[in-house]
Amino acid sequence: MKNIFLFLIVGFFLQMPAVSEAQILGKLKKKAEKQVEKALEGEAEEPETEEKQTKKDVQDSLKIKNDQVARPWSKYDFVPGETVLFEDNLEGEQNGEFPSQWDLIDGYVENALFSGENVIRFPIENSGATIKPLMKKEGDYLPEKFTIEFDMYLSSRTSKYRVFLWDKGKSNRRPDGLHAIEVGYDQEASYQGGKMQRKLPEASQKPYPHWRHVSISFNKRALKIYIDQDRLVMIPNVTGNPTALSIQASTYDFGQTGDYPTMIRNIRIAEGAVKLYDRFITDGKIVTNGIKFDSGKATLKLESMGVINEIVKLMKEHPEIYFSVEGHTDSDGDAQFNIDLSEQRANTVINELVARGIDGKRMVAKGFGEDVPIADNTSPEGKANNRRVEFVKMDAPKI
Repeated sequence: MKNIFLFLIVGFFLQMPAVSEAQILGKLKKKAEKQVEKALEGEAEEPETEEKQTKKDVQDSLKIKNDQVARPWSKYDFVPGETVLFEDNLEGEQNGEFPSQWDLIDGYVENALFSGENVIRFPIENSGATIKPLMKKEGDYLPEKFTIEFDMYLSSRTSKYRVFLWDKGKSNRRPDGLHAIEVGYDQEASYQGGKMQRKLPEASQKPYPHWRHVSISFNKRALKIYIDQDRLVMIPNVTGNPTALSIQASTYDFGQTGDYPTMIRNIRIAEGAVKLYDRFITDGKIVTNGIKFDSGKATLKLESMGVINEIVKLMKEHPEIYFSVEGHTDSDGDAQFNIDLSEQRANTVINELVARGIDGKRMVAKGFGEDVPIADNTSPEGKANNRRVEFVKMDAPKI
């Protein structure tokens, strides 16, 4: 029966014009054989209708959309200031010594090595300790728009970090209109003595111990507090004037045996909060040091996603924009290595943008290494400003 069925189908198509006859018949024969086999087994293939194809297109579109939403930190909207005022990644610090870029207000802290990384370690006791950064400018050094970032270690639910937007070393009295920011305790953030308080969503909570990234944004009077990708507190009208930074940390173990450290690392204060599109319109490019990588590598840090997400949003809203994505490094290390590394980092950024829905044809990667500094390389802040990614306007490629 199979042979008869096949003979009739092939015989019908033999009546077609002889142009490309052998090629056509070869393809049709294979397809016919498959259809006959499925028909005999009761598994005939459903014809590809327009309705079926439309359904498939919708499913593919939803899959792409879901993949994009599921990417790490896809809703993170924190964009750090564009000029670094203070940077401490604790390079070159000696274990057991006091951190060289800080001053002590009370208690004690020391440099330590934890899982191969340099950290500032606070005492394990309820009273804790308080420190402040050594700044080139004394007194009121926080501008009207600034951001603060650091990593905190939560060894237990009792780990607590307090951020004061004033110099507690000069006066222990709280300035009018300002309150302490508290983060960490039971995976939450609070302001104004807990009156503004929110815990991390259940999906974002982690078992102890673990590291968290803290981001604080102040724009004239609006205050935002993030833990990792989640914005937990937003105060629209802070009436006081932030002037400086002090950080306090403490923990206690309820009599349990074991080590419950409080530690911080990667501390940065930056000035500015200009929208990325405004920077692009004014300068024809966007310069950002908010896209961060592991030291000496092209691996993106998760806190970079705030800038990445804003670039994605900008490029989706303005399909006429094409970018030359240009990587830059500081002067540490070999010059050729830095050129190669900066290009790898630029490609990493492009790959992340493509993964989030941007057409790769709208971007090219370039690496300049240490060749185009915008600050000196003699200070941590200067190096931090030189380690940057620039999105430079370019013409659309000719088709």
